[in-house]
Amino acid sequence: MAAPPPPATPGIRPVVLDAAGVPLSGLLALPARPVPRAVVVALHGAGMSAGYFDSRARPGLSLLELGASLGYTVLSLDRPGYGASAAALPEGQELAGQTETLLAALEDFARGHELGAGYFLVAHSNGGRLALSAAGAGDGFAPLGVDLSGLGRRFAVELGQLPGTTADLRSQWRRHWGALRFYPPDAFRQGAELIRPVPVLEARETMRWPDAYPAIAARVGVPVRFTFAEQELWWRTDGGALEELLSPLSGAPVEAVRQPDSGHNISLGWAARTYHLRVLAFLEERLLARDAALTAPVATP
Repeated sequence: MAAPPPPATPGIRPVVLDAAGVPLSGLLALPARPVPRAVVVALHGAGMSAGYFDSRARPGLSLLELGASLGYTVLSLDRPGYGASAAALPEGQELAGQTETLLAALEDFARGHELGAGYFLVAHSNGGRLALSAAGAGDGFAPLGVDLSGLGRRFAVELGQLPGTTADLRSQWRRHWGALRFYPPDAFRQGAELIRPVPVLEARETMRWPDAYPAIAARVGVPVRFTFAEQELWWRTDGGALEELLSPLSGAPVEAVRQPDSGHNISLGWAARTYHLRVLAFLEERLLARDAALTAPVATP
């Protein structure tokens, strides 16, 4: 079994969860309060790892630090096929299997940790596919909401240019990062430390995402927010593409927003803190709506 990474930032520790026999590693940040306001579950994109949400390039850029300081537990996981699960899942898992593995890991987490108001999912790129699939899986799992960055429906590239294929690495690098000015200098060194191979099954299934998306989206019954970087180069973000992305999510409120001064890897750039504050503001709105519903007067005949 691959060893979990060392603690990335003071107050943040490595964790390994038992996902029905599959070890799922990650990073965990706990708030000072004994019961968190909620648990933020962060899911990285293709070819990355849990540290994506814990940027150390400059102070203040880590989602884990920020979330814990505001009273949330933040659990950033290595998705199935990455980190500690790579040995058990050498080819990774397709989306259905990833979903089962994630939900089993969260059941294990809940046995030893307070959840507060419940789970809230935040995900980047391919991690967003897993977040949406989990949000619509049912079986008693109902997150407060889902916040996604770097995920669309229509590719802005040819299938042979996607991560995990034999595409030119230089062109892939440009699409992942965008303009150099969007990142602290140390972000590229840290980014290199975070990179992992894209599992075969994940890369293969990614190509089918545009057609698979509507059925997955139709099962989601919680609010969803999409964020696209100013320089999002993997996905089409024109009006027609956004309509195709948002319309299948008919079960709850949905919106798409832009993050200025950013490339695809938003959480590793200068805009990370701004973006993460907006993520947590979206969560705050979900908690406010939940509290309002719980305290609403009951109508009498």
